Amino acid sequence: MCLGIPGELIDFLPEHADLATVEVSGVRRRINVGLLADEELRPGDWVLVHVGFALSKISEQEAQAVVDYLEGLGQPYTDELDALRASDIG
Repeated sequence: MCLGIPGELIDFLPEHADLATVEVSGVRRRINVGLLADEELRPGDWVLVHVGFALSKISEQEAQAVVDYLEGLGQPYTDELDALRASDIG
């Protein structure tokens, strides 16, 4: 199962305009935010992350609702977090 997981933008990589650090349930990873080039993104914003890409900007309330739902899935959510821990965009 592939999930889109909410992540909070922590900072941007100045040497790579399309890369940012997000925190997803305590896991920090670099992701590509290039698909949201038309959005005004700032640290503290929430994005929906899938396979290393930010797909859309979402509100904090939407992010919390999705996290609550995903946590209720149990193992699929745990598996997705494990995959996130094991990956990183360099």
